[in-house]
Amino acid sequence: MKERLDKFISSLTALSRKEAQKAIRDRRVTVNGAAARAVDVKIDTDADTVTLDGKALTYQKHVYYMMYKPAGVVSATEDRVERTVLDILPPELRRNGLFPAGRLDKDTTGLLIVTDDGDYAHRMLSPRKHVVKRYIATLDKEPDESVVNSFADGIVLGDGTVCRSGKAELLGGTRAAVEISEGKYHQVKRMFAALGYHVEALERVRIGSLELDGRLSPGEVRKMSPEEANLVFQDGLA
Repeated sequence: MKERLDKFISSLTALSRKEAQKAIRDRRVTVNGAAARAVDVKIDTDADTVTLDGKALTYQKHVYYMMYKPAGVVSATEDRVERTVLDILPPELRRNGLFPAGRLDKDTTGLLIVTDDGDYAHRMLSPRKHVVKRYIATLDKEPDESVVNSFADGIVLGDGTVCRSGKAELLGGTRAAVEISEGKYHQVKRMFAALGYHVEALERVRIGSLELDGRLSPGEVRKMSPEEANLVFQDGLA
């Protein structure tokens, strides 16, 4: 595929088109080993080798990152007050158009997907897809079997909102795993609140069949293949 050099650089980095043009003029860009001279030169994205500051840029239409979201950052592209999940991305992974696919509350941790593929995010978040998310909740007191039954029956929240049937599993002590296929505002916390429990900590560990990589620490990110990212559309019910 043929594409303007400045546009190609901008699509694969956090540089704007104007900043990419300046990088070319400053001779920070090479094409097939030679310093690029024109910002509007057309390159073959499949055949030409382009570097920026000595690092090769490989064309990808879309990227998919698995993030272990830490507490204290918001699931947004920008925020005037709070740090966002994009703010903690390593510089080498940044590129224009990235956004969190879905959201986790500021104090909720765990699996979050960051991508620039709007169609993928739309399919994942569509209520018609019934994508199941699994969370581990730490409660203020030990839950009993009534919690399991209530999740199975579906829970009516304090404001009258009806939540679809889900699954709860007692893990011992004050911990419970829950699986739901909806994404209402603060849903897991509100469901437990309707049953008389306060959620003290919440972590998402799976979306569909995509599990949070146990090798990641809070705040860390790694790249996923499109095939791995599409595990979210496979049945994750245990």
